[in-house]
Amino acid sequence: MNVQSPGKPLIALAMGDPAGISPELTAKLACSDEIRSRARLLVIGDRRVFDEGARVAGVKADLPNVPPSADPKAIGDAAFMDLGHLDPATIERGVASQAGGAFALENYRHALTLAREGQADAVCFTPFNKKAMRLARAEYDDEIAFSAEVAGLKTPASEFNVLDRLWNARVTSHIPLKDVASRLSVERIHRALKLTDACMRRAGFAEPRIAVAGLNPHAGDGGNFGREEIDVIEPAVAAGRAEGIAAEGPFPADTVFLRAKNGAFDAVLTMYHDQGQIAMKLMGFDRGVTILGGFPFPICTPAHGTAYDIAGKGVASVGASRAALLLAAEMAAAARVGSRTA
Repeated sequence: MNVQSPGKPLIALAMGDPAGISPELTAKLACSDEIRSRARLLVIGDRRVFDEGARVAGVKADLPNVPPSADPKAIGDAAFMDLGHLDPATIERGVASQAGGAFALENYRHALTLAREGQADAVCFTPFNKKAMRLARAEYDDEIAFSAEVAGLKTPASEFNVLDRLWNARVTSHIPLKDVASRLSVERIHRALKLTDACMRRAGFAEPRIAVAGLNPHAGDGGNFGREEIDVIEPAVAAGRAEGIAAEGPFPADTVFLRAKNGAFDAVLTMYHDQGQIAMKLMGFDRGVTILGGFPFPICTPAHGTAYDIAGKGVASVGASRAALLLAAEMAAAARVGSRTA
């Protein structure tokens, strides 16, 4: 096979939950001329599941099979790494299962391992189903913890949502809402600010402008509706600014995204998951990307889920998955340039 230019990054694309829209999305991505022009693509999964996804999507994917032992750097423009570990006939569409979760986890583990060992420049995955993941792995919490374990990461990591050029970071993530206030501290918010600034700089922002949302209605209204803004958030913002981070806030969460959308900020740091997710998904559900930040290589996925309700109908939009792959390619290419000029 013809080996491509070293300037063209290799993306390891792990197939997600087989009972949802992941197989058809993966097939559509593999057939995209736009993606193939920007990156080399190594799809990881079971060829039978992939071919069924291509049938549902109505596309014909011209991907040569390579074994799990193949050297990813030696593939051509695109290839399929067939792990041969799931018969699609054993999966009920639209139903979370242990087998489906195990399939997605193994694909993702393989992709992460390739990137950890320097054999892939970035990792992408089509949507997972958290119930299926926990059925397969009881201790599964979220993609961040699993990714850190496989990659051997010892430093902080976080999830970011990206819509076009607007980023959303958060201090707490997949925890009950009742626990959010007790999990906030000056140190944790300051750490989230530093990680946001560092990840955005790696993605090409020279000096990212970060707005910090308050926790309470009207950002506490001067202490009338809570003191977290005064006692915890403001000191963290001040600490970030003292280190050269272009941070401002805290701002009321119900208006800060309007300002960011209109160009006042490059990112919004929110205090909890839905505080930012609702705004970002409302502005662009079919374009939103999730980045796992803090890793030595880009990890991207569409911000939406497995869409069990439309699985198998061939109507799933590939927009967010396309955006995730293109962003991973852009970040990986920038990292290559940076490593050559360092």
